[in-house]
Amino acid sequence: MISPLLSLSNQIRTQKLPDYRRFLLQQIDFSQRLIGVMGARGAGKTTLLLQYLKSVTREIKVLYVIADHPLVGQYGLFAIADEFQKIGGELLIIDEIHKCPHFERDLKLIFDSFFSLKVIFTGSSATAIDNAKADLSRRAMLYHLPVLSFREFLELETGASFEALPLATLLQEHVALAMEIVSCIKPLAYLPAYLEHGAYPFYREAGPTYLPRLLNASMQVIEMDIPALYPIDHDKVNALKKLMVMLCQSEPYDINISKLAGAVELNQKTLYKYLGLLQAAGLLRLLGAKSSGASIISKPEKLYLDNSNLFAIFCNQPKAGTVRETFFASMLSYQHSLNYPKSGDFLVDEQYVFEIGGKSKTKQQIKTETAAWVVADGLEIGVEEKIPLWLFGFVY
Repeated sequence: MISPLLSLSNQIRTQKLPDYRRFLLQQIDFSQRLIGVMGARGAGKTTLLLQYLKSVTREIKVLYVIADHPLVGQYGLFAIADEFQKIGGELLIIDEIHKCPHFERDLKLIFDSFFSLKVIFTGSSATAIDNAKADLSRRAMLYHLPVLSFREFLELETGASFEALPLATLLQEHVALAMEIVSCIKPLAYLPAYLEHGAYPFYREAGPTYLPRLLNASMQVIEMDIPALYPIDHDKVNALKKLMVMLCQSEPYDINISKLAGAVELNQKTLYKYLGLLQAAGLLRLLGAKSSGASIISKPEKLYLDNSNLFAIFCNQPKAGTVRETFFASMLSYQHSLNYPKSGDFLVDEQYVFEIGGKSKTKQQIKTETAAWVVADGLEIGVEEKIPLWLFGFVY
């Protein structure tokens, strides 16, 4: 059982890897016994772990397993871990663990049984881990790998290095910070490319095949990942696809839940559940809705695609305002909470109000707010409480 898996593991570890390393690689505490790296398909989870393995000394016995390998399906994760630790195995890496039935039970047993075995796994949905019946989240250190930030995209495109900007610092010093960055590069020259094809690291190798590959990855999420993790009838998969197309074509604040439910032939309770599934899978972002795991239990005020690259595969010509807001939400949501305020477009961390618009946007709609800023597209350097949209791509 172990020999063919070890052979494949060694082959996988010899692959040539990108030189660029995502920021999360430096933040993970690899001393922990059970580590999970969650994130959307294509975000770079596999690459990140293979890069980590390059730093692991040859003396440490490693097994890298792809979760949908036939031997994993035949024997199960626990039996494989047991055999591996019996031959002195020290580090077990399981890629795409969401493809394993009962993975939470097996991980719990492995953690509780083999104290000298370190396990690192990747998965496409943190929600499935958080809600695991076996209380896995209490044992595992979970990390989330988001899509590429605009800052990371610029580093890949230019070879330059840029520091991530804490939001509070950005708000206080945005003029000086923007001037410093603009003195090195012209961010506005790169932003359209990022919005279209820069959110997932594989854009560099994919070239003209990027959008077909992104479409394929998204379809795998809808057709395979979600049904594997949650009880959903396969005949309802088309409803998920139709939801994505309709939301792509709509304004974020122009969503009528009743009409949407009718259009995709779902009742509102099921619609809320499916919206939650799409958000957990990294395809949608919901503002203003309380959630319980992968289910939405209150009406969302705004619905966005997870990132701006998804527009190109789910609808042809998105509105400029929708793309701007999607970019802002994608960049801020990784480290901050987002809600829909009484005035403005976003309430961040329950204290900062932002109104998103074009270069000529004013504070008229948020003039009564105390901690409020205009976020302007097409603006290179801001002034006072008007900040260029691109700069928020530097928050991680």
